[in-house]
Amino acid sequence: MKKIGIFYGSGTGTTGEIAERIAEKLGLGSEHVYDISSVDLNVLTQYDLLILGTSTWGSGDLQDDWDNAISKVKKLDLSGKAVALFGLGDSGSFSDSFCSGMGILYRELQGSGVTFYGWSDPEEYEFEDSESVVDGKFVGLVLDETNESTLTNGRIDKWIDLLKKDCPAS
Repeated sequence: MKKIGIFYGSGTGTTGEIAERIAEKLGLGSEHVYDISSVDLNVLTQYDLLILGTSTWGSGDLQDDWDNAISKVKKLDLSGKAVALFGLGDSGSFSDSFCSGMGILYRELQGSGVTFYGWSDPEEYEFEDSESVVDGKFVGLVLDETNESTLTNGRIDKWIDLLKKDCPAS
């Protein structure tokens, strides 16, 4: 297994909790889990697989910590890095912009030399629209802790299995 780092932005702490759960399921210690608001961004260059997590705020906005950091992250040399995204959203209250923050991260990192892994099937979710759906698939793991928290562990397990199968850096 290559070196995996998990980086998240979290306004309420939920995305951070999910990042820790993903780390545990991957057998990673918490020293490989970083809050994007307080990390030296150069740390991203030390990992082969970057797992990036964000929630979606308002009507489809990127979480504030990522909004502040993404322009600096894009200036790093990420060529050849594998990237897997996870996003949190509320399909009940924000069905028309469900997990769109993750789609913004995807769009912002396109052209930076990274390869994305961990796409998931939107058929497993009830929502109207999302910037995270590209070519008929979610660009990463989608979680709805507000309405479907009982499905989270199974979704994480399925996603990790997919990463282990498809991503050479996992």
